[in-house]
Amino acid sequence: MASELYNTIDAISREKGIDPQIVVSAVEDAIVAATRKYYKSQENLRALLDKDTGKINAFAVKTVVESRDQIEDPNLQIAVEDARKMNPGVEVGGELHIPKATEGILGRIAAQLAKQVIFQKVREAERDTVYNEYISRVNEVVNATVKRIEGPDIIFDLGKGESRMPRKEQSRLESFAVGERVRVIITRVEKASKGPQVVVSRAAPELVQHLFQTEVPEIYDGTVVIRAIAREAGERTKIAVLSKDKDVDAVGACVGMKGMRVQSIIRELRGEKIDIIEWHEDSVTFAEKALQPAKVSRVTVVDSAGKHLEVVVDDSQLSLAIGKKGQNVRLAAKLLGWKIDIKSEEEKRQEVEQQMAGFGTQTTTPLEKVEGLGEGLVEKLNAAGVSTVEALADMTPEQLEAIEGIGPKTVEKISLAVNNYFASLDAAEAGVAPEEAAAEGAVPEEFASEVPVEAAAEGTIEADAITEGAAPEADDAEGSPAVDLAEQADAAETELPAEELALEGHHEAEPEEGSENDISGNKA
Repeated sequence: MASELYNTIDAISREKGIDPQIVVSAVEDAIVAATRKYYKSQENLRALLDKDTGKINAFAVKTVVESRDQIEDPNLQIAVEDARKMNPGVEVGGELHIPKATEGILGRIAAQLAKQVIFQKVREAERDTVYNEYISRVNEVVNATVKRIEGPDIIFDLGKGESRMPRKEQSRLESFAVGERVRVIITRVEKASKGPQVVVSRAAPELVQHLFQTEVPEIYDGTVVIRAIAREAGERTKIAVLSKDKDVDAVGACVGMKGMRVQSIIRELRGEKIDIIEWHEDSVTFAEKALQPAKVSRVTVVDSAGKHLEVVVDDSQLSLAIGKKGQNVRLAAKLLGWKIDIKSEEEKRQEVEQQMAGFGTQTTTPLEKVEGLGEGLVEKLNAAGVSTVEALADMTPEQLEAIEGIGPKTVEKISLAVNNYFASLDAAEAGVAPEEAAAEGAVPEEFASEVPVEAAAEGTIEADAITEGAAPEADDAEGSPAVDLAEQADAAETELPAEELALEGHHEAEPEEGSENDISGNKA
């Protein structure tokens, strides 16, 4: 028959849900600790509980060696001849148990020490039992009872142990009273030294999934599948569902008749808003649905590999699409698993305009880099607001003639200079030397008849000479190119007399046959 002590140990084991042998070992270790403290000994002590009598015997254990010379530690070893005086049947290599008296000599301090050891061992065994019980039940929904409230944390009783729900795992809409039963989800199990090991949550998306499985039979039997959930506890939840049966409406099944099913879940979550969305394989279509109740104008995939979308909405829908503090677009991004940028129509229009303006100003070439334009002409163009070759090339002859001091002849000169400039750029890109480009047709066909054979072959004739019919080296009295006189003539809108042009080294644009001088100023 078991002793009263052993019956007490067995009752404690059942209450704590641990093995009785663990408690017995804890009691024996406690007696060993108390005995060692009393005797102040370094011997190898052990204790043994007798189940029938309830008596705990303590003894020192020593290893038997052949002779006294082989003893290295007297507290742990004993010679065989000395050991046989206490136990004749002992052999070399065996163990000798030397009893230690404990009854009547272990005082209050030793008893208190034994009590502490027992409590510690039982607590460790209990924590191991709780860990092994719940580690396999992570993400499982369980019913729990509010046991107490410790600051921001709520302590629940799970039956076989306690659980803790920290503040970040609570919904801001919920408050609990001691003794209230609620459904919680086990998020993790820890091997902590203090406090409950099981951490539960009411803010995890898995709780909403479990509630839908409970309330919607189509989800429970697999006809309707929950593909994604995005939740901000106490605010809003977006859930994407898909029907495997073409005759079953996934969204309608979750909402229920007159919204009864979803309203039951909303009551369980203390009024949290729930958006039920039909899942779609196409990310663009899914994004339009995920941003409901906002109406989306268009969705563009910015980076497919990086999962980046750009959504454009009407100006009146921008705040609705973004949501309170960005909540709507944030939940939609979680639901899709894509990064979403939302812009209004006006913002998108301004962005496109800026890009177009940026393209127009990417390449600019000052007029000074164009050969064939005199300094006076460049100054006139700059004064008129034309400072780049690109802007000059975009102007029509009428626009150029509208500038003060520029007439038809100067317009021809400008056109030829600009054409030569772009022809030289094309030749440079193609790897052709500028001289070869000039020889291959840098001069337009309409002026080819005015170019002497020798000059064209050598590629030395200048643009102003071609336009005005003057020799390249002929300058006016002030040292500026001779073509400036033509510009002045254009500005005055009068034709200079032939004698005055001759004085300045000029000739007619189309010299008569048999004249003394050709276009280059040399004798024929």
